Amino acid sequence: MSRITSEKRIVSFIHGHGRGWVFTPSSLASLDDSGSIRMALTRLTRQGTIRRIARGLYDYPALDPKLGILSPRADDIARALAGRDAVRIQPAGANAANILGLTEQVPVRIVYLTDGRSREVRVGRMQVVLKKTTPRQMATAGRISGTVIQALRWLGQRNVDDTTIARLRRRLSETERKQLLKDLRYAPTWVAKAMRRMSQPESA
Repeated sequence: MSRITSEKRIVSFIHGHGRGWVFTPSSLASLDDSGSIRMALTRLTRQGTIRRIARGLYDYPALDPKLGILSPRADDIARALAGRDAVRIQPAGANAANILGLTEQVPVRIVYLTDGRSREVRVGRMQVVLKKTTPRQMATAGRISGTVIQALRWLGQRNVDDTTIARLRRRLSETERKQLLKDLRYAPTWVAKAMRRMSQPESA
């Protein structure tokens, strides 16, 4: 395959994912050998087609008519890293609470638990942290129950009141509330009690 043909395939592949896509060289592994991919990414970065946001991490930047080039989303960065390393991730701390609408403050340090190695990536002022944790903490990774457990742990027992329970009950679908009941055994006792309450009908 010629260099030009290879690069065209890579550009087409990147464009196909749409603006805002965050990726690593391994995301393109099916298109060419690693050396050719690295050279193509270097050229595309210099041309401004893509952006190198950290070592071994790129994006096809999203654009806003008024704001111009936008920063990549933390979740997209974390997913790109998890995909490269074939590991799982789970939003944690203030990040989990923000996802569920329990806090409006967007944390600068955005934490994900992982069953892979710990690492940090800085993009501007944003810091995306992948923190290695125990198998028990990752048992609910990728499920709404995992995000609820981590959000409540961050809030703390004293701050999880009737208003918090009601807010989450309204936010979660019936299917998601049923999932909470299935995963009670993975939560601390007080969190499990809160999850059981929010899984009940509004009138309960």
